[in-house]
Amino acid sequence: MSFSKLLINWYLQNRRDLPWRKTPQPYPVWLSEIMLQQTRVAQGMPYFFKFTKAFPTVNDLAAAPEEQVLKLWQGLGYYSRARNLHATAKYIANELGGKFPDGYEGLLKLKGVGDYTAAAIASICYGEAVPVVDGNVYRVLSRYFGIEADISLPAAKPLFKKLAAKHLPPGQASEFNQAMMEFGALQCVPKNPNCPGCVLNKECVAFNTGRVASLPVKLRKTKVTNRYFNYIVVKDGQGRSLVNKRSAKGIWHNLYEFPLLETESHVNHDDVALLIKDDFFKDLLITSVTLLQDTIVHKLSHQHLHIRFWQANVSAAINSALSHEEIKLLPVPVVIYNFIEKHWD
Repeated sequence: MSFSKLLINWYLQNRRDLPWRKTPQPYPVWLSEIMLQQTRVAQGMPYFFKFTKAFPTVNDLAAAPEEQVLKLWQGLGYYSRARNLHATAKYIANELGGKFPDGYEGLLKLKGVGDYTAAAIASICYGEAVPVVDGNVYRVLSRYFGIEADISLPAAKPLFKKLAAKHLPPGQASEFNQAMMEFGALQCVPKNPNCPGCVLNKECVAFNTGRVASLPVKLRKTKVTNRYFNYIVVKDGQGRSLVNKRSAKGIWHNLYEFPLLETESHVNHDDVALLIKDDFFKDLLITSVTLLQDTIVHKLSHQHLHIRFWQANVSAAINSALSHEEIKLLPVPVVIYNFIEKHWD
């Protein structure tokens, strides 16, 4: 039996019962694909249900304020996905009459939709014969066919896409692409896959040559930058605090946070207190500075954030300050949300 037939047969017997598979319409499939980029299904599923409940259609999502979208996305990470999702919903609602493009090329023009997402929507919803290529597909194909191309290099993608297209059976684009992704997620996993029980092991080059652990090849490593964040939780005479909206491009764009003092390395209490009193809040009379939570290392794809929370007490009331309850309603990075929930009195 051929590679594609074995794969599809396995999929039909082992596929997960996922909500967007029951009615393969563009809106839920698009929503799921954007949410599951760099996110496990188990983590993304609650967000899918929250979004489809709050926004049953793409028009509902388009009509929502950005802060509501970001608040519902809170904790899922990679917030540019949420902003692009919202922008695309507005474009579809306002420019396309609420209808998604009905093919791969049209889908590629949507903001936040790349080659993989466009291929997934086009094949699953329209049966278009375009192969998907993501991390799972790289892994399955490289192991089964013994491909040693470095997947961190740009040349790898067209190579794997051509190979996937070669094995895509006519009229079964949806099943084949979903089978490839599902097989990589459940069976051909990155570490310690169950190769002896695998339906593809008879012809799998990696299994038969002892190279499962070394494939796929990925030589280029992501360069990680360390940054040191000191969040200043100002507490005024009425118990209220200050928050700012991050307007600069980069991480957490348009989310809210406490006033941020970024330093080049860890700094001690006296240095932080001096910076807060004499520089950062020189117009406020700071009566005391206390460390509320010691260093948390928050790991992003290209950055490790070393975060501390400090409380700066001010005896007078601050007009622009907000109450705890008001701040809890705002979209914030998950590290701040966790601090508010667990450590902020």
